[in-house]
Amino acid sequence: MSRPSQRKLTTLDHNGVSVIQSQAHASSSSSTSSSTSSSCLPPAIAELQQVPQLVPANQSVGGGKAAPPSKMKKPQADKDSDEYRQRRERNNLAVKKSRMRSKQKAMDTQQRVNELKEENERLEAKIKLLSKELSVLKDLFLEHAHNLADNVQPPAGVDGSSPAPNGNNPASNGQ
Repeated sequence: MSRPSQRKLTTLDHNGVSVIQSQAHASSSSSTSSSTSSSCLPPAIAELQQVPQLVPANQSVGGGKAAPPSKMKKPQADKDSDEYRQRRERNNLAVKKSRMRSKQKAMDTQQRVNELKEENERLEAKIKLLSKELSVLKDLFLEHAHNLADNVQPPAGVDGSSPAPNGNNPASNGQ
C-alpha cells in the first residue's frame, strides 16, 4: 500500500498572509488498489483535495505570532487626495501645538529654577545675618555672666574667716 504524494502551493491572500494549499496526488498503482476516503469522491475532487493553512508571510518572526497592528502595512493614500492633505494639515497643527507646549513647559521650568535660586541666595544671606547676631548675643551673655560672677564674692572677715552665726562676734560685743 503506497501513500499518495502531496504537493504544496503557497499563495498570498489580500492581507499579505501566506496560504499553503496541499494537493493530494495518488499514484496510478495506488488509485486502484487503495480504498481511501478519496476513492468515494468524484475523480476531479479526489485529485485536488485542498487544505488551506494560514502561515505568516514573513516566517522569520519567531513564535508564529501575528504582527501587532502598529507594524502592519497600511494602504498608502494618494498624496494628491483631499483626505491625505487634510490629515497632513491636522498632523502638522498637532505637531506645532505639541512643540509649543514643550517650549512653554521648558520656559516655565527655567523661570521656576531662577526663582528658587534667588530665594536660596536670600535665605543663605539671612542665615549669615542670624549667625552673626547669635554670635554677638552669645558674647554679650558670656560677658554679663562673667561680670556677675566677679561681683558676687563672699564678704571677708578681719581674720579672713566667715562671720560668726547669730551675731556672736566678740569684737562687736561692746566690752
